[in-house]
This record gives sequence, C-alpha cells and structure tokens, in this order.
Amino acid sequence: MDALLSALFSSEKEELYILDCLAYFMVFMAACCFVTLLFENVPYGRYSTSKYGFPVNAKVAWFIQELPAFLVPFSLLVWTSSARTSLLPNQLLIAMYFCHYVQRALIYPFLIRGGKPTPFVSFALAFVFCIYNGYMQIRYLSHYAVYPAHWFTHPCFITGSVLWFTGWLVNVHSDHILRNLRQPGESGYKIPTGGMFEYVSGANFLGEITEWVGFALAGHSVHSAAFAVFTAVVLASRAVAHHKWYLAKFENYPKQRKALIPFLF
Repeated sequence: MDALLSALFSSEKEELYILDCLAYFMVFMAACCFVTLLFENVPYGRYSTSKYGFPVNAKVAWFIQELPAFLVPFSLLVWTSSARTSLLPNQLLIAMYFCHYVQRALIYPFLIRGGKPTPFVSFALAFVFCIYNGYMQIRYLSHYAVYPAHWFTHPCFITGSVLWFTGWLVNVHSDHILRNLRQPGESGYKIPTGGMFEYVSGANFLGEITEWVGFALAGHSVHSAAFAVFTAVVLASRAVAHHKWYLAKFENYPKQRKALIPFLF
C-alpha cells in the first residue's frame, strides 16, 4: 500500500496538504448539508423514498456502507509505514476510532431487526464517505499527527476522552433500546423510553455526536474537528426530524422531551 500512496503523492508534504484539504472540504460539505437538510430529510429509514434509487436491504446496506470505515484504516495500519503508531496519544485516538467502527461495521448491522430498506443513493454516499473519512482520520493519526509526549494527560485529551466514552455508551445503549421496542412478531412504531430517551428524541444521535466531539477535542486537529462538525450537522437534523415525527404521530408523546439536547433543544 505504500507503493500506491507513493504513486498518488509525490511527497509526504503533498499528502499532508491533501489531508488538510479533505478536512476543509468536509466542513464545506457540512455547510451544504446544513442548508439542504433544512428542506429535505436524510433519505433512509422512515424517510426512505424511491426517488433516491432502488431499495437496499437494511442489514446489507449498513454492513457494506460502514465496512470501508474499518477496512481502509485497518489496511493503512497493517500495510503502510505508520510513523506515529508507536506513540501513546496516537494509539489511544486510533483505538477510539476503531472501537466505534468495529461496533458500527461488524456488530451493529447483524443486530438490526427488520429495518426499512435504504435507497441506493443514500447507501452509495455513505459508502464513499466511509472511505473518505476512514482514510483521512487514520492516515493523519498514524503517519502525521504530532502530540506532546504527555498529551494524554492534557485537560483537552482527558475531557475529550471522557466525552467520547460517554457518547459511545449512550449511542450503544440507545441503539439497544430501539432494537428492543417491538416484541417478536410486532410491527409499527413505538415511543422509545429509558436511558437518554427520557430526555431527548434523538438519544442515539446525541450519543454519536458526543463521541465525535470528544474525539475532536482529544485529537485537536482540523481532521477530527471536521468529522465532528459533519456528524453534528447530519445527526442534529435527523434528531429534529424524528422529534417532529414523534410529536405528530403520538398524541401521548412526552411534551417535556426535547429533540437533541436535554432541557434545551
């Protein structure tokens, strides 16, 4: 894989420049998504529509679209010279990334019960994004990111790590609640309860946003920050859409429950 990267980039300086450009472009994409999502819901799940292509089975879509987020970084670590992977701050940040995507790519898809098909366009865009972001995050952390020797004791790293772990727990627990809303043989939608769903409609989204905000704080780079911004824009929009949908569908939906941020929003 080193040979491939050498063919693509004339020097490490050029590759680092491209990584920076990818990060800034992700922020630009987040801005575009923010505007677009004011008028259109992300087209998957309950908002799926045939105008975005033929349907892909939910389990198949989740597994294939998320798999590059694991395989691309794994390949970078195993088959390239990773100059920074012997350093503890880099190791911990890489571990955070993989902890999320091992669960998201290799475990979560096989736990899905039913699930509405994903339109092909949404599936394809997610697949491309996972390649893009997987390369950007792990190539930077494994080969270019330079941290002070004791960065893992810095308040930013400690706070970010706590946020990441808290968000990861909320995300996994909220997904568990959603999977178990219906008993075997039941269909239709139910009001989620328990955990952070007592406070917000988008508890799973809150968890994932918190994860990547923590990762960005601990990672202290434009690359991790760009991912956090993009995630926040897309998932906040989805949380708001879910909240409105629940309020419209269920007359007994808890009125004190917020969309994404407990007690505030």
